[in-house]
Amino acid sequence: MLDYGDFKLCKAVFVNLIPITSPRFLAPETLVVMPDWQEIFENDNPLVLEIGCGVGDFAAQMAALHPLWNYLALDYYNKGCLKTCKRADKAGLANLRVIRDEARSFMERCIPRKSLRAVIINCPDPWPKLRHRKRRLVNAEFVEFLAGYMLPGADIYFATDFVDYGLDVAEMMPGLAGFENVIAPDLFRHELEGYPRSKYMLKFMAEGKQIYYVHYRNVS
Repeated sequence: MLDYGDFKLCKAVFVNLIPITSPRFLAPETLVVMPDWQEIFENDNPLVLEIGCGVGDFAAQMAALHPLWNYLALDYYNKGCLKTCKRADKAGLANLRVIRDEARSFMERCIPRKSLRAVIINCPDPWPKLRHRKRRLVNAEFVEFLAGYMLPGADIYFATDFVDYGLDVAEMMPGLAGFENVIAPDLFRHELEGYPRSKYMLKFMAEGKQIYYVHYRNVS
């Protein structure tokens, strides 16, 4: 049970959320059960999910590059969702929707099994302290979870500026059944043709860091 201090904090967080009025934002209360994605997008194009869309610059670029993808930009933070909506609205992207939710819970409720054309994870929290690394989003168990929602031939993209996170994922993926390395014989690359750079990637690169890209395809 929440004590009074916790209640005041939760109330303050709720009250301080900036309302998102964009038609491209899917309010949490509309995503309690499986949505009709064909009705939402008014077509039956395949779904693509970006987990952790940040401020939406990458999502807007990808949705523009791939007009035949129904692009779902997911983030846990209201501010990022708001900025993503503004970018999508300004660009007039009919194929992009923005969701504020936690990834696993959202997928279990709202994504049909074997329906995703691609899953994209850019620059997730690296949890740099050794004792915290078990909190990292991308691990073998999570990738295997994602596989259940991916179409045969679907792509999974992972990118990070954090060296040991990049190496960990690059070295983990060959051991997972049902995936093939699209960039073989390389385990990772520092450039990926046709893949936009997000605001965060450009910031890290300006600091002299390299981006680690990992790209696999579901063949199960």
